[in-house]
Amino acid sequence: MPYVRRDSTGQIVALSIEALEGFEALRSDSPEIADFELRLGAVRSQLHESDLEVIRVLDDIVNLLIEKNLIRFTDLPPAAQRKLSERRGLREHSAHLQLLGDETRVI
Repeated sequence: MPYVRRDSTGQIVALSIEALEGFEALRSDSPEIADFELRLGAVRSQLHESDLEVIRVLDDIVNLLIEKNLIRFTDLPPAAQRKLSERRGLREHSAHLQLLGDETRVI
């Protein structure tokens, strides 16, 4: 049986499989749990999309620092070098295919 914690408005804000302090038992087929899981999924989706955008920005920043000779590519750990090289290759390939339109430009 799942356990839920509610906020001051009565809306579910946490879900647990264990009975914890401040949590109440709720039937697993409760529509409230389904609604909470939908809201949680939407937040996770937004966070994932934001992560992808931030990764792209960081990728561009690293490339810009290298181009400006503020850091050397060889100063980076080998794993980072490998990942950046892979990304650069993928971005160049996708730009060649014009799959991403203008989004492939470096800032």
